[in-house]
Amino acid sequence: MPAPVRAAVTGAPGAGKSTLLAQVSTRGIATGPEVARQILQAPGGMELRRTDPVGFAHAMLDAQLALWESLKGRDVPVLFDRGFPDIVGFLDVAGLQVPDRLDQVCRTHRYDGPIFHAPAWQEIYRQDDERIQTFEEAIASDRAVTAAWRRYGYDLVPLPLDTASVRASFVMDRLC
Repeated sequence: MPAPVRAAVTGAPGAGKSTLLAQVSTRGIATGPEVARQILQAPGGMELRRTDPVGFAHAMLDAQLALWESLKGRDVPVLFDRGFPDIVGFLDVAGLQVPDRLDQVCRTHRYDGPIFHAPAWQEIYRQDDERIQTFEEAIASDRAVTAAWRRYGYDLVPLPLDTASVRASFVMDRLC
């Protein structure tokens, strides 16, 4: 097996990222959950996002950094559900300034594996308690996060619009 890598899945809300991570985790890949969803599910998380999006971005950054540290030293590739540039994209789509600390982390905490892109996919998109965007807003979010990843020098690998199993095989072929 090649040296471990830190890879990520980015893209539109509701595009199958978490489902994909669940599939690859059964195939021996370490995964990191989407920290934003964890924050949104915690008491006060939705309120923080609504009333203080910059505070929400800081909370995401702190949680993503903690996750990054907790997954250090693995002897298998790690696939993250979103990454630091996704936080930049969240702020960009809201028209908010990117804090210097977040910009610095994006420059110093580098992913060395592929960055997989899950495009907006209307056939599978569903709103839920945390995914409150309309499909049109999901498309705008996708544009912002992919632009943020590119701004920090990453090339994105498009995921096929196919079943979670096919997507997982696609990812596994590129990680192992």
